[in-house]
Formats: sequence, structure tokens, C-alpha cells
Amino acid sequence: MELLVATGIGALTAAGVYLLFRAQTFPVIIGLAFLSYAVNVFLFAMGRLAIDAPPIYSPDVKVYTDPLPQALVLTAIVISFGMTALIVVLALRGFLESGDDGVGARERADSESGRTTATDTGLEPGAAAASERGV
Repeated sequence: MELLVATGIGALTAAGVYLLFRAQTFPVIIGLAFLSYAVNVFLFAMGRLAIDAPPIYSPDVKVYTDPLPQALVLTAIVISFGMTALIVVLALRGFLESGDDGVGARERADSESGRTTATDTGLEPGAAAASERGV
């Protein structure tokens, strides 16, 4: 059983890292979700859960499950859901503003037009505009 859980965590992590390196925003969002699922399963598996054992201590029960990993995973699920919703909204806004859902859309547009930005030259924004005009 441990091998199955470890393989599942490894597969989720590998898929998440692979999708993070894609050049589109939707695979990056799915990759982040896969990584959060992998962390949740890892936290849940590290809690050494006992089968048919209550999470609350009582004097008549000999074996009980530690409730802390369950609380951590539940909290992580809620936080990751909220963060995923925020990232989806930001990606949608970026797509609607730029017309491209590529991760490096601005850098590609600047390199295709041959323009240099202030961050490329290390100058302040006004100085970069002045250097383009030849001032």
C-alpha cells in the first residue's frame, strides 16, 4: 500500500512539474493544482492514519488517529481552491487584455518588434523612452 501511495504522489508531482513548464496559462494552473493535490496526499499519508480508529481521544479507546493531519489537509484543500479560483481569474484577465494566453506573451511581443524595455536595458522608464527617440 505504501508503494502505491508513494507512486501516486510521485506521479502527481511529476505531472505538476511538467505542466508548470508549459508556455500556456491553463496547463500551468492545472500543474499547480496537481502539486497541491500531491502535497495534500503526502500530508495525509504522513499522519499514520489508523483504520477504524476515532480521531478523538477517550479513555476506553486504546488506538486513535491523530486529527492534526486531517485538519491540515482540510485547510489546505480550502486554501488551494481559493488560490486556484484567483489564478483562473487572473489568467482570464490577462488573456482578455493581451489576446494571448502564453506565459511570456509580453516578452515575445517585445522581441518580435525589436523594442527594448526599461527592464531590458536597466534604465529607468523615462530614460529608455528617451534613448529610443535618440535624445
